[in-house]
Amino acid sequence: MAKTYSVAVLKGDGIGPEVTEAAVKVLEAIQDTSNLKLNFLYGEAGYHCIPEYGTNLPEVTVALLKKTDACVKGPMTTPEEPGAPVSAAVKIRKKFNLYANVRPCRSYPNVDALRSDIDLVVVRENTEGMYSGVEYKVSPGVSVAMRIITQKASSLVAEYAFKLAEKRRKHLTYVHKANILRVTDGVFNDAVKAAAKNHPDVTVDDVHIDAMAMHLVKKPETYDVIVTTNLFGDVISDEAAQVTGSLGLAAGANIGDSYGMFEPVHGSAPKYTGMNRVNPTATIMAVQMMMDYLGEKEAAAKIENAVMQVLKEGKVRTKDLGGSSTTSEMSDAIASKVKAL
Repeated sequence: MAKTYSVAVLKGDGIGPEVTEAAVKVLEAIQDTSNLKLNFLYGEAGYHCIPEYGTNLPEVTVALLKKTDACVKGPMTTPEEPGAPVSAAVKIRKKFNLYANVRPCRSYPNVDALRSDIDLVVVRENTEGMYSGVEYKVSPGVSVAMRIITQKASSLVAEYAFKLAEKRRKHLTYVHKANILRVTDGVFNDAVKAAAKNHPDVTVDDVHIDAMAMHLVKKPETYDVIVTTNLFGDVISDEAAQVTGSLGLAAGANIGDSYGMFEPVHGSAPKYTGMNRVNPTATIMAVQMMMDYLGEKEAAAKIENAVMQVLKEGKVRTKDLGGSSTTSEMSDAIASKVKAL
């Protein structure tokens, strides 16, 4: 009997509907060739919801997420005006305590990267830090933002990162700026050091965030698992994605103890809306991570192998990879490979 999963799909804004539809197409190909069934439940979230619901994450969508095993989330536009709703992704991360943001960055076949042997994962604390959203004006021309770092959240993400390192090359690097942010990064660093005692087989080192930005360009091949706080992780994971070729290839997972949300790292790119030109691979690799999270290792391997084969052949390449293929042509090629495996 086929195992059944309920998957929430939030298409998002801008190019979101195009890349999420591309990923669903690949998941449908997996469903056709594997002993599993996926029930897709579509929900509304993102900037386009604000006029109708007054929020970018309606309560009806939260209720839908609670009924599913995992979520595929398209990129969403977050307004920058003061007083506007905070990011829908941040809201979901906090509501479901998705404390680990996991962003693999690796060299892909036939894709221009800084080196061909890069294979690292940035694990970013996902619920607090500078993304706490607590900021206010002190007086005219003076504003303050709260960087909230707790031992509890730091310990959760550190433990996740160590367990991941144990499955990989047993090397963990924690990134901080404790020479300046002595109290907040002191809490984070202490949590990592405490977690390290439970994982003696993992080699641990630490790097200041500014030096890490340099090392990712100078020697990215030397890193395995990198764990850091929220804002630092957001910045260096984007940098690592570009070092390995393109944000169009960068997938992300948001994982807690009982739920997972999976999304591309890139934004909603509204200027490309409806043009069928962006690379859907990041979202496809995000659903590959979702299948792995659900325990469907064979399905996850099929998606990964299909992506690798399409990139290696180089016949279908979107503009960011130096080609002229469309979003749908890329997803069709990957889905076809899935069916052939």
